[in-house]
Amino acid sequence: MLDMKFIRDHIDDVKKNLENRHNSFDLNEVLSLDQKRRELLQETEALKSKRNAESKKIAVAKKNGEDASSAIEAMRVVGDQIATIDKELNETQEALTNLLLHLPNMADSSVPIGKDDTENPEVRKWGEIRKFDFPVKEHYELGDELGILDSERAGKVAGARFYFYLGMAARLERAVYNFMLDVHTKTSDFTEVIPPYIINGNAMQGTGQLPKFADDMYKVEGENMYMTPTAEVPLTNYFAGEIIDGDLLPVHLTALTPCFRKEAGSAGKDTRGLIRQHQFQKVEMVKYCKPEDSWAELESLTAEAEKILQLLNLPYHVVCLCTGDIGFSSAKTYDIEVWMPGQQKYREISSCSNCLDFQARRANIRFRRNKGDKPEFVHTLNGSGLAVGRTVAAIMENYQQADGSIVIPEKLRPYMDGLEVITKREGFVSSKK
Repeated sequence: MLDMKFIRDHIDDVKKNLENRHNSFDLNEVLSLDQKRRELLQETEALKSKRNAESKKIAVAKKNGEDASSAIEAMRVVGDQIATIDKELNETQEALTNLLLHLPNMADSSVPIGKDDTENPEVRKWGEIRKFDFPVKEHYELGDELGILDSERAGKVAGARFYFYLGMAARLERAVYNFMLDVHTKTSDFTEVIPPYIINGNAMQGTGQLPKFADDMYKVEGENMYMTPTAEVPLTNYFAGEIIDGDLLPVHLTALTPCFRKEAGSAGKDTRGLIRQHQFQKVEMVKYCKPEDSWAELESLTAEAEKILQLLNLPYHVVCLCTGDIGFSSAKTYDIEVWMPGQQKYREISSCSNCLDFQARRANIRFRRNKGDKPEFVHTLNGSGLAVGRTVAAIMENYQQADGSIVIPEKLRPYMDGLEVITKREGFVSSKK
């Protein structure tokens, strides 16, 4: 959430930010409500000051045995006026807050201006794209032929955009996320967390998923609870409503969670395979830090996600999201896109974002530098470390062999009891009728 004083002091900048984001939000309504709120506040404070002063006079008059009935009646009228104004003030503040919850973060000045993802500039590229001497298949074709991925039977159980992982596919996914967590916690300083997977509306609002993206969330019927769309939500809300000891910062957290999304608006996109599922697993990284450190933390967060791909020897590039593509809560985002030979293009596998104090204001997360200092809002960052299913898909496509088998990256073999190659699974799943 943007600070209202910042909005008043930087009206043109906020309007330009909305224009650059291609966002039709009406800032004038916010300014109008804010003006009304301030006028009502000034009016009620003046009346309360008058009431306090007159109450003292009434007390003196009573003490001196004087008749104060007319003054008391006048103050009763003033009290009614205050109650009426306070009611209107509360309603105005609520309306203003609801509007501010729909106002996106300010994009940093380093974010390129553009209309959509076609205008995201490449920042860097890593790895050598493999040249195949046989027809390349997409991961879902490989998985079906090997008998390790089954969307047809998942459709009977859950519908479209779901998969059964079978045998070595399930084992590979488990190896991938265990490897990721080990890298983040053993070679870096992230603390592993198992958070709740069902979270309340306040937490969703704190990170910016609500109210804007309500249509993309799975809501628990009859309750203000949601299936987590990403571990960013519970991890970022860990300190919600608290004042953190500044000596504890930075705090780095990581978690593996299932994620649930309706994928509203994605009709016709990635209908086959593991790229865009309603249920998927993701290893998430979240950082809390002091404001002066957040830009350096963004670079190290992105490098941490890149490290996974480098260790798995998967080619990728990093792009900086332009103003027309950047997320609602983010001030700057790097997307890491892994090379998918089956599609002959890079696909997103991680987004690493600096949200500055935007989420901290919504969730009221502050820190105190020293005892007695005024609390300040922390800066929060988040990034995928990585999307697990997409990593499995990238491994299958980049490590496929002419006979349809899949070589297991060396770094994952210890997690699979030394297995080097996934070959066709024999048994019930290879005999579809």
